[in-house]
Amino acid sequence: MAEEIRIITFPSVWHAFRAEKILKGASLTCALIPVPRELSSSCQGLAAKIAEADLERALALLDAEKVQMEKRGVKVNKA
Repeated sequence: MAEEIRIITFPSVWHAFRAEKILKGASLTCALIPVPRELSSSCQGLAAKIAEADLERALALLDAEKVQMEKRGVKVNKA
């Protein structure tokens, strides 16, 4: 059975690293991963993998810190 995860994508790796620092500073579980192929054919860039339970808080924190995001909490199946 595939595990469902939530991810946030960013316009640049700088925003991804900034988001990771903010989320980890707030004790939220976050891991940077390559952008999944189903979201970008080029597979360039980084996305933040977020625990489902932390998604709303993570988005609120990133909004408050004005971190630019592209896709916000997209469900992705991960084998």
